[in-house]
Amino acid sequence: MKFPRAVAAAGRGVRTLGSPRKANPILLQRAFSASGISSSAAACSRATTKPYQASPARPHARSYQRHLTAQRQSQRTYASAPASDAPLQKTALYDLHLAHGAKMVPFGGFEMPVQYSGLSVSASHQFTREKASLFDVGHMVQHRFEGPGATAFLQRVTPGSLEALPAHQSTLSALLWPGTGGIVDDTIITRLGPERFYVVTNAGCREKDLAYFAEQLAAWDGAEVRHEVLDGWGLVALQGPLAEELLALVLADPAEANLPELYFGQSRFAKVKGAADPVLVSRSGYTGEDGFEISIAPADTVAVTEALLAAGGPERLQFAGLGARDSLRLEAGMCLYGHDIDDTTTPVEAGLSWIVGKDRRSAASDADKFHGFDAVLSKLTPKSKGGSGVERRRVGLIIEGAPAREGAQIVSADGDGEPLGVVTSGCPSPTLGKNIAMGYVRDGSHKAGTEVQVLVRGRPRKAVVAKMPFVPAKYKKAP
Repeated sequence: MKFPRAVAAAGRGVRTLGSPRKANPILLQRAFSASGISSSAAACSRATTKPYQASPARPHARSYQRHLTAQRQSQRTYASAPASDAPLQKTALYDLHLAHGAKMVPFGGFEMPVQYSGLSVSASHQFTREKASLFDVGHMVQHRFEGPGATAFLQRVTPGSLEALPAHQSTLSALLWPGTGGIVDDTIITRLGPERFYVVTNAGCREKDLAYFAEQLAAWDGAEVRHEVLDGWGLVALQGPLAEELLALVLADPAEANLPELYFGQSRFAKVKGAADPVLVSRSGYTGEDGFEISIAPADTVAVTEALLAAGGPERLQFAGLGARDSLRLEAGMCLYGHDIDDTTTPVEAGLSWIVGKDRRSAASDADKFHGFDAVLSKLTPKSKGGSGVERRRVGLIIEGAPAREGAQIVSADGDGEPLGVVTSGCPSPTLGKNIAMGYVRDGSHKAGTEVQVLVRGRPRKAVVAKMPFVPAKYKKAP
């Protein structure tokens, strides 16, 4: 979708409803000082699959196949390609990556490390599960929303229960399209104060998301909302069982930060030795492991990262790239935007109904509804109870033989091979030693244990629907 309004370049100023401001270069540097999460990953390499040909005797199968083909094309719209034709950008850690032997690839408009010379992708994956890894996610788009209308505005564009969100608590959510309830992008929202929020969105959706926010702010008729893009800020993810121990080593006052009582989904500001400004530490991540995402002021990004690497040493902490991040997130059952979710997917069919707050499932007036309210609520209600229900559901798969890649057809296990759905992500699991995948199947074929087949390079492979996550999560949750 194209928008008629131009989007101001990030960092040139603060967008305020009804009162656009000129540049204020100090604002970005002070973005968090007044207060004193879903990261993308590269997809596994793909193999070309031969399209499944529906039987002429089944017109409904042909119709469903056309739907699947259209869906696959839509899913590639905002995948790992650069966000625009502009020259690739570099994060603040680019030179440090090269010094550590990184292989750089285009991703989300940036040159990003896919792996490092010291470890293979699978070895890096296992290192994260056993020790700790450091991921550069500085390509992600960091935002701040504040003003008396910030909570209400974010509740308009997402289905989250943000009014009830405590200070320094984060929640996974999704920006939704009006009318359809399709997912514009997935996002992590953190409340920093009564009307101050820190929001992280995907790099590959940057242009689309900024246009979306600009349009929604222009149409907003509530109290004032100010929107900043924190361009130039660093963001690193420290993931793995040693993450808490290693982060404590670089903190100026570990007792004050009190990491042992900072639980999954919570955040706080902390001072790192040698850094001029506090960092925002959020206990979260995209790997299924315990860990932190750390937002760092531009001038301190390299120093904080080097301090972490030095404190851990290569025996306990290594850089990890997009390759390991993708296999880790797939084992954790986490979606990758543009592959497993997209503009045509609602939270319900994506298995993300839980992001629709219980208090958001009814509305006293249209002003209280989030975008796509009617469509999403109808899908939440099964057909047997008067709703529209869903036609497809996101599932996990364990596949025999060769691994299935994005676009592989899922068909019935009987001799007819009736089309059931399509694989959206897939790769070998280093932890399980099995081939795992994620995809969508017709409603009714989604229950765990259901036997299906996946066409890998045109050959049917036995598969079974499996519960996700494939590997149990190790988040440190509040008691």
